Amino acid sequence: MNARQQALLQLVIDHRRISVAELAQALQVSVVTIRQDLNLLESGSYLKRAHGFAVALESDDPETRMMSNFVLKTRLARHAAALVEEHETVFIEGGSSNALLARELAKRNDITVITVSSYIAHLLKEAECEVILLGGIFQKKSESMVGPLTRRCLELVHFSKAFIGIDGFHADTGFTSRDMMRADVVNAALAKGACNIVLTDSSKFGHIHPNTLGADAVISRVITDAGVTAPYDAQFATRGIHLDLVGL
Repeated sequence: MNARQQALLQLVIDHRRISVAELAQALQVSVVTIRQDLNLLESGSYLKRAHGFAVALESDDPETRMMSNFVLKTRLARHAAALVEEHETVFIEGGSSNALLARELAKRNDITVITVSSYIAHLLKEAECEVILLGGIFQKKSESMVGPLTRRCLELVHFSKAFIGIDGFHADTGFTSRDMMRADVVNAALAKGACNIVLTDSSKFGHIHPNTLGADAVISRVITDAGVTAPYDAQFATRGIHLDLVGL
């Protein structure tokens, strides 16, 4: 995927549905070029095409999701990376913001990263840090390990911090996930009793999904952006959760 196609995909993700003509105007290329790019991106399952339009997918693919709010998520990842101390062992669950966190930690040679994400493990293949990829059923779309074997692997490792992603947060339901199998793994990691940190952009707030992620008491900190509205400050305070708001 070249730079123009990345910019095109970002426009589609941001608008959810955008016309070919609007894409051509925004990127200052011909309609023919846009159609060629859309064909390529559709064949790679990055988006879908409707008549004269490009439509964003609800995708579990980490690279596709990482393109949404990329600059903001990078800032969140840098903030989270600064919390990882020398010689620390951390668990990184998966998701786009956590993948960017892994990229930041790839610069370190004094830590150990445990993950269930083969995508994150691949990002760290050239890093000097120690990487432990846990086994399990390979969930192809999310490139993540799930299932009873993954839970068993989690019982055999120890870490001081766990960084997890979410799909939603609402005062009535707490943190939630779209995927039952991944939620099961996250809850097994949260139960280890480490310093559990939610790393997410503010777009997830106000949404409810079917699968609960841990009780409030097991979440220590939430790292998100300043797009979070005032009511959430009070909600996290009453739950005893430290809220880090990273500037836009």
